[in-house]
Amino acid sequence: MPVIRSLSRVAKQALFSSPACGCQPLAIAIRNISFSPRQVTSDASFHSVSFSETDHPKVLITGGLGQLGVGLAKLLRKRFGKNNVILSDIRKPPSNVFHSGPFIYSDILDYKNLREIVVNNRITWLVHYSALLSAVGEANVALARSVNITGLHNILDIAAEHGLRLFVPSTIGAFGPTSPRNPTPDLCVQRPRTIYGVSKVHAELMGEYYHHRYGLDFRCLRYPGIISADSMPGGGTTDYAVQIFHDAIKSGKFECNLRPDTRLPMMYIEDCLRATLEVMEAPADTLSMRTYNINAMSFTPEELAQELQKQMPELDVTYDVDPVRQAIADSWPMNFDDSNARNDWGWKHDYDLPELVQTMLNFFEAERRMAQIN
Repeated sequence: MPVIRSLSRVAKQALFSSPACGCQPLAIAIRNISFSPRQVTSDASFHSVSFSETDHPKVLITGGLGQLGVGLAKLLRKRFGKNNVILSDIRKPPSNVFHSGPFIYSDILDYKNLREIVVNNRITWLVHYSALLSAVGEANVALARSVNITGLHNILDIAAEHGLRLFVPSTIGAFGPTSPRNPTPDLCVQRPRTIYGVSKVHAELMGEYYHHRYGLDFRCLRYPGIISADSMPGGGTTDYAVQIFHDAIKSGKFECNLRPDTRLPMMYIEDCLRATLEVMEAPADTLSMRTYNINAMSFTPEELAQELQKQMPELDVTYDVDPVRQAIADSWPMNFDDSNARNDWGWKHDYDLPELVQTMLNFFEAERRMAQIN
């Protein structure tokens, strides 16, 4: 940087000093110099942008129209202000999302477009939700590789170049059949067998590498299966736990594509979004690691059905196992050990299985009454 400042002083003298010969000063084109991990030298270093407690971060959320993006934008806008949180996606947003706060088109595979968005909007936090989920990724490996890996590389480079605080979610899918399953600790053998899981392990390791190599403020949570009422299933292996509520309300029948005894860790969306905000706000010196497990509950399709049948005794649940999804589920953790998150930054969930079921049913009942009124 001292070299750049010296060059700038020399250039200014050449531009603005009057030559002794009386001729016109020489016009010199000066190009701003910026750095990217695509171009950095071996001894380069980046540091996260800091801001005082009275300032609010300027947040960009990629993949914002998925299951989590809209809900996180709503939470962050309440905390930081409507105009400080920008939702982005490559799809056209529904009217209620478009009018709820700033929304822009953003393609994570377009490096130039993404970089312009970060610069023009003075982004300081980036939440990277763009990804193809497990079952969808297995159906289109090439696209999953492009979105989940190439897109991540663009995000990492831009975040490091501009000193952003970066959040990238990981998943139970980042583990494999050789991982300890009950419970699964933060640090253990992973070896996933889906392109989704492989891409998430890649994201964890690349984020941690950029943190140690460039000083990138990278933060990551391994989400369990996330359950929410106001979004439709998006192609994940744990989506049965969302679909059962939609089908129960609509028809009173549900056909599950996993075995009734398939145990997986789960979490209600409000706990998930709150955990994301909490880890992003946690002081850096409280984080003993950059990738954490978080957990709330662990149940099987049969246990979920039984809890729901306490409220809806007429619900008929049958099982038609999808071998692809079942194989994926059988390679995943049955329960997460999230003791590090609880000890380091005070993570604590609010929703267990009974609260989850009651909350979901309350949401759908409110929706039904609103539809009747309309």
